[in-house]
Amino acid sequence: MLKKALSALAIATLALSAQAADVVLKVAASSVPHAEILNFVKPQLKAEGIDLQVREFSDYIQPNAAVEDKQLDANYFQHQPYLDSYNKDRKSSIVAVPNGKVHIEPFGAYSKRIKAVSELKEGALIAIPNDPSNTGRALLLLQSQGLIELKDPKNITATPIDIVKNPRNLKFRQLEAALLPRALDDVDLSLINTNYAIEAKLNPSKDALFLESGDSHYANFIAARKDRANNASIQKLVKALHTPEVKKFIQDKYKGAIIPAF
Repeated sequence: MLKKALSALAIATLALSAQAADVVLKVAASSVPHAEILNFVKPQLKAEGIDLQVREFSDYIQPNAAVEDKQLDANYFQHQPYLDSYNKDRKSSIVAVPNGKVHIEPFGAYSKRIKAVSELKEGALIAIPNDPSNTGRALLLLQSQGLIELKDPKNITATPIDIVKNPRNLKFRQLEAALLPRALDDVDLSLINTNYAIEAKLNPSKDALFLESGDSHYANFIAARKDRANNASIQKLVKALHTPEVKKFIQDKYKGAIIPAF
């Protein structure tokens, strides 16, 4: 009888331990600001029984590949035009999590050689991202400054061959987004994603010659495999990211370089 009682007690103890164990949620992110924002909400999720594990990446390929391969549960680093391009090129099916938008990073132009757009000389060399969605984004920003004109002025996937007017005969060098800050010594102007600008100790609100206006089309969001997009733990993550405390954290820490999208 005692043996049976002890066995029942052991089973009950194991059941309680299983209930008490945190659900592990593995999320890929760029270091700045994505991982910083995720780490900010870790304590809240911990209190809800979720162990948020943030894996940092320095490129734009591996975060999606790791989610697609089921190594990680979700990621937070990209906007919709980039994800659309990635899915098309790699035949993957990653999706934006419903209501998962977190912030907008206004794209900016930086230089060590000039202090104003008017100083750009004939034949100046411009560095832009080489991934399709951000190439178009960079060209649209240059167009907004009157430096070039595109065949379709609203084409978010435009490339240099779509330029129909280039009065200053600007030259373009397409580089991996993470390398754009390093190119500043070698080019006249570099158009840099805000997360990489911040990592390079550039202050977008002070150092950029010009910035795009906030556009929700480029909001960064939580993404996951289609079969996981409505997962309860991922939805709790989204809810934790959409609080007044997170909004204040973004506003206070990034001082306008990052804009809340909720």
